[in-house]
Amino acid sequence: MLPFLLILVITRGNLKPLLLDLCKRPLTWIGWSTVGFGLFYAPLCFASAYGSAWLVASMWQMTIVAGSLLTPLFYTVVPTETGLKKVRASISLKGLGISCIILAGIALIQLQQAQALTVKEILLGILPVLVAAFAYPLGNRKMMTACGERFDTYQRILGMTISSLPFWLILSMLGISSVGLPTTQQTLQTLIVAISSGVIATVLFFSATDMTKGNVQKLAAVEATQSGEVVFSLLGELVLLHGNYPTPLSFLALIT
Repeated sequence: MLPFLLILVITRGNLKPLLLDLCKRPLTWIGWSTVGFGLFYAPLCFASAYGSAWLVASMWQMTIVAGSLLTPLFYTVVPTETGLKKVRASISLKGLGISCIILAGIALIQLQQAQALTVKEILLGILPVLVAAFAYPLGNRKMMTACGERFDTYQRILGMTISSLPFWLILSMLGISSVGLPTTQQTLQTLIVAISSGVIATVLFFSATDMTKGNVQKLAAVEATQSGEVVFSLLGELVLLHGNYPTPLSFLALIT
C-alpha cells in the first residue's frame, strides 16, 4: 500500500504537513494505526488459514455491531444554551437493532455450511476475526478524531500505513525466520490485495466515514455497508472455487 499512497499524497502536495504531525505525535499515530491496521489485517490473514472464505467473511460482519458498541468511547458536539458542548455519544438502539437484523440474515446464509464446522475452525477461524472486527472501527475512529480537519482521507491512510510499519516489520521478520521469503505468487497476490483492498477500498470507505464526522448514527450506517462483502464472497466462492450452492432459506436471507 505504501508506494501507491505515497505517490497519491505527493502529487497532491500534502506530504510535508503529514510527516511533521507524525514526528510531533508518534505515539498516537503508531498506537491507533497498529490497532486499526495491524490488529485488523493480521488476525484476518491468520483466520483465513484455518477457516473457509465464507466463514471469515460472515464472521467479519460482527464489525457492524462492534461499531455501534464502541460508540460510548467517543464524544460528539451538541449545541447548548451556553454554546457548543462535547458529550459522550450513546448507543443508538435503533441502529443496533438494524445491525442485528443484518447479522441474522448473514447467519441464515451460512447455516447450511456452519453444521460442518470443527472445534479448530471455531477457535482459530472465528476468534481472531472477532478481534479484527472491533480493532478496525476503533482504530479508524480514533485516528479520524485525532486528525480532525487537518488531513484529508489520503493523508490519514498514508499516515496510518507508515505508522503501522513497525508492526508489519516484526511480523515479516518472524515470517522469514520461520518459513522464509514469500514466493512470487504470494508477492503478486499481495500486490493485488494492496491495490484493490488496501488502496481503492480503504480510500472509498475512509472517505465515506469522513463524511459522517460528528454523527455516530450515520457512521454506523456506513460501517454496515460492509455486510455486502458476504454476498460477493459467496458468489466468488461459487464461481471460482465451485463451492456448495446456498439453500432456498439462505437465498431468502441474502435478499433480506
